[in-house]
Amino acid sequence: MDLFEKCQNYHIADDAREKGIYPYFHCLESRQAPEVIMEGKRRIMLGSNNYLGLTTQPCVMKAAEDAIEKYGTGCSGSRFLNGTLDLHLKLEKEVASFLSKDDAVSMPTGFQTNLGIISSLCGRGDYVICDRENHASIYDGCKLSYAEMLRYRHNDMENLEMMLSKAGNAGKLIVTDGVFSMSGDIANLPAIVELAHKYNARIMVDDSHGIGTIGSYGKGTASYWGLEDQVDIIMGTFSKSLASLGGFAAGKARVIDFIRHTSRPFIFSASIPPASAASALAALEYMEQHPQIVGRLKALSDYFRAALKSRNVRFKDGITPVVPIYTTDGDTTLRIAKILFDEGVYVNPVLPPATAENECLIRTSMMATLTESLLDEAATIIADVLSRTIGKESV
Repeated sequence: MDLFEKCQNYHIADDAREKGIYPYFHCLESRQAPEVIMEGKRRIMLGSNNYLGLTTQPCVMKAAEDAIEKYGTGCSGSRFLNGTLDLHLKLEKEVASFLSKDDAVSMPTGFQTNLGIISSLCGRGDYVICDRENHASIYDGCKLSYAEMLRYRHNDMENLEMMLSKAGNAGKLIVTDGVFSMSGDIANLPAIVELAHKYNARIMVDDSHGIGTIGSYGKGTASYWGLEDQVDIIMGTFSKSLASLGGFAAGKARVIDFIRHTSRPFIFSASIPPASAASALAALEYMEQHPQIVGRLKALSDYFRAALKSRNVRFKDGITPVVPIYTTDGDTTLRIAKILFDEGVYVNPVLPPATAENECLIRTSMMATLTESLLDEAATIIADVLSRTIGKESV
């Protein structure tokens, strides 16, 4: 059999293109801002993870420019060899301090960070116990680790306890998203902590969508629940609230040092480029110095939910900047996303396996730099499109 036969037989993307509802790889021609130019037309951006809007903050952009001037464009090597800058060390120290942890290590991407943490800490004979709705990078980290992976139903603590009991006396790492990226749900950390103590397990929280959006000063899910000292490892990314690229793990000094010396995705990758490290550091410092921006994000998220509710749009309620809107099947959801795009609102369609077959979603996400008038405009367009496509009984 020809290895490439599967490529010839793959028609999902072709089918969507033929129907005119292919939703991916839209070309952005401007900054990641509340209003963008995509494919030559103005769109309201409700599909970005630039939660605090810091990709266009002048001091963040200036930090990137200054870093290129001082260090050049890249490090050309791994952190183990020639790729460690004083900038990396300062960034890691600031992340650890911000999250009240001993130490932190940074990696080139958030996806790679989950690969690096899990594959370093977990091995044959250990168990990684995952929420079913965790990010794909967590699943791939489990595969790379050779540990046994057990999955529990989303935020179902009884099912989690069943999995912990099944793991017996082996080493156990409970891994959960802090804020779940598609639904906007928040992990039930108080119950997870209680079960971790009961079954002698460690806890890792992927807070890529929590940092900058919830908790005191935007410190994330552990802070939101007042459990900073009870979470063993906080993982996060620089590519969302912190306006850059890369990821990090923060925790006890000995644990972080172990990851630095044993994590293959870390050891065998070139380090974060100077401009990315500098912009992440500047964004973190800006967030610490301007905590009101986190409050502004929350206020706008609440405002948008109220705007949808007043227009009878069905959405999944919550408190995070992720606001999912209920649709129906996959094709209908893609058609809605395409019409919204054409009418000036960019959103993200959420399809199986991220959702059940007939419970698809339109994922909208807020930015602190949006305005109430833009959200009113977007909500009106969304309500009108939903009414035209799936009927008034669904809005």
